[in-house]
Formats: sequence, structure tokens, C-alpha cells
Amino acid sequence: MGSAHSREAITHEREEVDFLISTSNGSGRAHETLKHDDAFAVIDTHGDIGAFGDRGDGFFFSDTRYLSRLELLVARNAPLLLGSTLDATDLQLCADLTNPDVYADGALQLRKDAIHIYRTSYVRDGAIRQRLHLTNHSNDDLELTVSLVFDCDFSDIFEVRGMRREKRGTVARHIQSSQSVIYAYKGLDDVIRRTAVHLEPEPISLTETAALYCLHLPPKHSAKIYFTAAAEAGHAHPSCSYVKGLRDAHRTLRRAEHETTEVSVSNPELDAVLKRAASDLRLLTTNTEDGPYPYAGTPWYSTTFGRDALITALQVMWLDPAMARGVLRRLARFQAQSHDADADAQPGKILHEMRGGEMAALREIPFGRYYGSVDSTPLFVLVAGAYLQTTGDSDFLVEIWPAVLRALDWIDGPGDPDGDGFVEYARETKSGLSNQGWKDSHDAIFHRDGSLAQGPIAIVEVQAYVYAAKVAAARMAYELGELARAENLLRQAETLRVKFERDFWCEDIGCYALALDGEKKRVDVRSSNSAHLLFTGIAEPQRAARIAQQVLSAHFFSGWGIRTIATSETRYNPMSYHNGSVWPHDNAMIAAGFSHYGLNDLIQPIFDGLLDAAQEMDQRRLPELFCGFRRRAGRAPILYPVACAPQAWASGSMLHILGSLLGLSIDAKSRTITLKSPRLPASIGAISIRRLRAGGGSADFILRRKYETVIADVTDSRGGAKVIMA
Repeated sequence: MGSAHSREAITHEREEVDFLISTSNGSGRAHETLKHDDAFAVIDTHGDIGAFGDRGDGFFFSDTRYLSRLELLVARNAPLLLGSTLDATDLQLCADLTNPDVYADGALQLRKDAIHIYRTSYVRDGAIRQRLHLTNHSNDDLELTVSLVFDCDFSDIFEVRGMRREKRGTVARHIQSSQSVIYAYKGLDDVIRRTAVHLEPEPISLTETAALYCLHLPPKHSAKIYFTAAAEAGHAHPSCSYVKGLRDAHRTLRRAEHETTEVSVSNPELDAVLKRAASDLRLLTTNTEDGPYPYAGTPWYSTTFGRDALITALQVMWLDPAMARGVLRRLARFQAQSHDADADAQPGKILHEMRGGEMAALREIPFGRYYGSVDSTPLFVLVAGAYLQTTGDSDFLVEIWPAVLRALDWIDGPGDPDGDGFVEYARETKSGLSNQGWKDSHDAIFHRDGSLAQGPIAIVEVQAYVYAAKVAAARMAYELGELARAENLLRQAETLRVKFERDFWCEDIGCYALALDGEKKRVDVRSSNSAHLLFTGIAEPQRAARIAQQVLSAHFFSGWGIRTIATSETRYNPMSYHNGSVWPHDNAMIAAGFSHYGLNDLIQPIFDGLLDAAQEMDQRRLPELFCGFRRRAGRAPILYPVACAPQAWASGSMLHILGSLLGLSIDAKSRTITLKSPRLPASIGAISIRRLRAGGGSADFILRRKYETVIADVTDSRGGAKVIMA
């Protein structure tokens, strides 16, 4: 039996190996990500791209790399890094560089630290722009050569991730003028993609892949060089000045900040973590034709994902409900209309992932429009209901109600093919994902003995999502006057709740089964999924309390956060993707569940653990996940090598947990903001919340601790908004 299971695991690994992410890099330099809408750049801390063979670097647009190399040489040498930082707004990467000692014919020609280079970069309107500000700090007149080396390979994002292709299109390079070069790629999909490179001022020499400057710099004098690479599809204007583009970016940022709720806390460490999270969410949010949409994460998931965006929208619903509207509208537009086995699509199903590159167009990968997630559809309905409750936007409900009804039809139809009342998944295409819940790695769903569960699989949290979706749909139906439908949906939800308690609860392990396999056998593994589902309200209160205590035990809680499975389980591995790691968004959903059951006191360990972890991370940014090793004194969390950072639902996690700690709920109809048994740990101090909306009103208030209670001081109220403590 053991060898059979091994062969099965190997088969799964071979089927999905092409979608794994390579960790190989060349230079060992640290990297940062810059993004605006559909364009992003992975750039090293020197400001270079692809230097020393860093294969994952690049400037990307719509899943294609439009710039694969950009390297600065000063006096024919790579400059030395003095320091580099991503500014607090995520708009610019700022690098301070200097020259090394430069020798010619054995003689010192340029002494180290003579030149300071301030190199700044940002992405805007489908282009990456750089400014070089070079200052001579020596006492000598200098004739300084400066070179910029650049190139484009137009690799698909999946090629960059490590997939190999037998054939590719062709790249043509053309010097358009003394200051510009055009690159054109004719893909196998017959689409021509172009990059326009522009330099200012005019270099003394320009080839298809390099520009050379010879700068005369008297002592204490400076010179500037500007570089732009624009993706043609981005409608960028290469001649747009660096300063104007940056000014426009800051103006847009200030407008966005004013339109969302502002949160500040007296603890400066926490305030910095929350500000970074908010900045990262703005960075990842793309202005689509449907409205603002949070792309899942950079670099590999900077595109439309269903599950990720829905959970992110739910996390920050209290802060920015406009994000949920954009997510719902976009996913409604791309909702599956017909059956397509190659895309794991059935009518009414909500999108999992959408890609725009050459390989997706040619179906070399299945993700052009791919529907292989079992939870996106009930989450869509759930988020629609939460949006209505928060905003009272009945006009938008009317707009998306047909999509909600189609989603419900999928839940009761193709989503439940055997009619047993549980939504389950089994992929229809071998190139698709074998597991289609949020833990979608091939080995994430396994029995107690370690054997992989065989489908169709009914995953535990999905049934809870369906329960919450039907309750939410009932509220929406009442709003629209469809009373009979509303009553029927509530009956369906109660029937599911009773059946769920009977079929999923495992008394011997003290929690719900991770899943039911294809033979309806319980997958009796202790997992975070059981606590993740609590926010839906499907669990009996006594069982919810038992699960809460279990996931805060040493088997689950690492000191930094709750692991995805208990250390006692056969496949536990703290370095794995889904079998023992810590995911911030998972912890945030669990905390929301604690709040739902009035277990607010149990949220603080999660909040404090993740806060401590964030302060140990680069940029105080929580990544997609990190390893589940036990916390040890004096040691930081162990990073997972290829975790995305930033990632949307990781960025939203601390904001989500904060709302849970406060017991915050919003009712748009009564314009009431309710704080139910709020908690303010010492790690928060006082908290100020401005422009928190409730329907057509909004309020500003400050929360402080007074002895063992929390008091609220409402400083302003508009449109009849009320803040109440319960």
C-alpha cells in the first residue's frame, strides 16, 4: 500500500510540476516589486534588471516580460550599493550607489566614493521610468563614462517561472532615433508586442542594446539621465517626463487615501505595519474597466484571481467597500456561461484565474480563463451579501443579482454532481489543478495515514461558505422582494447545517474533518480549515469553542501564527506550502471566526504573533506565507523561499484581524457602526478611525482603554451615522 501511495504522489507531482516556481537567481541581490495597474517590475536593490543572470527580474505587462535587462555601469564597472529602500507609498525604489576603485593599466583612475548616484525607479501607465542623479563629490574635474545596457526577450510569465517551450516567436530590434530603440516580438499567437526605450539627454552612442554617456563633472556638480521603457499595450508615452509621471502618481495616491477609511494607532510599530499593509493593497489594486480589483500578488500572481480577490475584498470591506464592488462586477462579467472541460468550467461558476500572455492564448497552459476553484462561487455570493449589508447599494444588487442566481444554480447543480448536498470538486482536465480549495497543492488533502484523498472531494470550509452564501442570498432576496426565494434559501441553509454537523464532525480528533473523499469517507486530519470556517457561523457554539482552543495549542500555534495543519499529522512539514506553514490570511479568517462566536479574547495571540512576525520582515510586510517552525527567543520567523510579497490577502490580514478585535459590524440601512465586546490589546494602544462609512453616513471616532473596558469618543458624524457599543 505504501508504494502505491508513493507512485500516486509522484504522478501528481509530474502532472503539476510545470506550474511550480523556480527559486534560481544569479546575483544574490535583494529584489523589490513596483506595480501600477497591469504593469509591474521585479527590480534588484541597485535598480538593475537581469544583472548577473537574475532570471526572474523584468518589467512585465499582461503576463509578458517587456524588459529583460537593464544594467548600469559607471566607468565600465558595476556601482557599489550604499543603501536602497522602497518608499512608504510603494511608488518608488530609491537606491544610493557609488563607484568602486577604477584602475586602468595598473594605475588608479577613479577613487572609490568619488561619485554619488541617486537612482530612482517607478512604474506608471505601462512604463518603467528611471532617473540617475550623479554628483561628483571629489575635488577633481571628472570625465565620467556612464553606460546603460538593456534588452527585451518578451518571455511569457510562465517561461520566466521555469517552463520550457519548444518554439518561440521572433524578436526584432530597431534604432528609431538617436534617443530611442524599438523592440518588436511576433509571437506564435500572431500578436505583435512592442517595447519603446527612450533616453534623455541624447547619449553620445546608442546601439540596439546599450547607450553610452560621457559626462563632464566639475567638483560638486551633478548630471541627470532619464530612462524609460514602455510597453506598447500600456498606452504609455515615453516622452512623458519623469517628474510629471511621479507627480501624477502622488496625486492619484492622495485622492485614493481620501476616499478610503483612515486608521491610525498610537503604537508606532503597529502603525507602521498597518500603513505598509494599506500601501501594499493600493499597489496591488488595479483599475480595471469594472472598477478597482486587487491582483493576487507579485511577481507570479499579478493578475485577476477569483478566490484571492474575494477574500481580500471581504477582509477590507469595512475600510473600502468599493473594492468589493469592483471585484464582484468583474467576476460577474467573466462568470462561466457554458461547460468547458479544458478550463474546468461549468455554467455559473466563478473564475479562478485569468492570464493574458502568449502561452495562455495558445493554450500551452490552461489558465487563459480557468475556473478550477471550488470555493470562488460560494464566496462570490457571500461577498455580494456582505457588500449590500455594508453599503445598502441596492442598485448594484439589481445589477449583479442574475450572476448571484447563476452562482446558486451552480452550487445546487454542477457543484454537487451526486446530489448529496455537499459541493465537491474533481478536475476535468489533467493540466488543471488536482486540488481546488485554497490549499491547492497536490498533497494538501490527505488521510490520517498520509495517503492522498481521492475525489470527488468535498472540502470542509467550502460547505461553510455555501451555508453563509445561502443565508446572504436570502437577505438579498428579501431586499428585492423575492420572499418565497428567501425563505427557501434559509431552509436550504439550515438543512445543510444539520447535515454538515452530522457528516463532518470527528469526535476523536475534536474538530471537523478536513474533507469527505470520493467514497464519502472522512479525511480525519486536524487542519486550520476547521477553524477557518467559523466566521460563517455554521458550527455549533460548543464545537466552535473546542476548535478555537485546539488551534491555539502548541500543535497548531507556532508563536508567530496558526499552522495550516497540526504538528501531530503525518504530512506535517513546517517548510511545506500547505502542510504546516503559517498563512496570514488563514489566521485572519480564523480570528474573524473567533469574533463571530464572541471569543474576542482569543484573538490577541494571533494578532500579537503576526504583528511580531511583520516587524521581523523586510519592509514590515507580511508575505503570502512563512515556515511553521516553533518560535524561538531571539530568532525571526523562517521565510518560505518563493512566497509572494506583497500579496493581497496577506496585506489585508492585519486590517481584517483589527476589525475582528473590535467586534466591528456595519449596517447600512440603519447607518449603524457596532462595536461588540471590542478588545484593545496593549500592542494597539489607542486607535483613531476616520471616515468609516455606514450606508450614506460616516463617522470619526477614537477608541481607548479605560481600566478593563474600551471607550469610544465619537469626534464627528455625518449623514446620520451612529457608533454604538454592544
